[in-house]
Amino acid sequence: MSAPETDAIGAAETPAAPAVAAKRNVATDIALIATFAALIAVCALLPAISVGGAVPITLQTFAVILAGTVLGARRGFLAVLLYLAVGAAGLPVFSGGSAGLAPFVGPSVGYLVAFPFAALLAGFIVERLPRRRIATSIPLIFVAGIVSSFVFVHPLGILGMAWRADLTLGQAFLADLAFWPGDVVKNLLMAVVATAVHRAFPQLLPVRR
Repeated sequence: MSAPETDAIGAAETPAAPAVAAKRNVATDIALIATFAALIAVCALLPAISVGGAVPITLQTFAVILAGTVLGARRGFLAVLLYLAVGAAGLPVFSGGSAGLAPFVGPSVGYLVAFPFAALLAGFIVERLPRRRIATSIPLIFVAGIVSSFVFVHPLGILGMAWRADLTLGQAFLADLAFWPGDVVKNLLMAVVATAVHRAFPQLLPVRR
């Protein structure tokens, strides 16, 4: 009688295994999303560099793009959204310790709106890189970050400054130029860090379906 009973127990436990694994994956995703949202907040609160314009230079972009390249498109997007939601709810996690809805109606609004989409695009690109090269391809991940910055962050940032800082598009473009050298450096640093993370945790990036 012991063998049938063992089979019955095994049959009862087997269907539950995928559900347990799914719950574990969801818990891991939530933890990673929260961790990267916190990292973005820390980078935003580090001392900013004023370039004489309406928007200072911070490390936010580094952390935003890193979230996408490390976590992938979906989780990176959600990590940045969580960061923005926490700041909008009143926690002082934006640049200079600001909070609430004021940053969303100020000169930096375009950059804030662009952040989740930049993380999404960076993650989308990295997810499609050859798996065997992700852990060794600093240049490819760097390109993913640069493309994301210049597709979303800079164009929307320029529009935001033109809208909320009473600048013409030309003036806003010239103001945004001050961010370009730092953006290149931040994306290079991001690529180095992301490559190291992928080398240490090769299963962290979602498998492209």
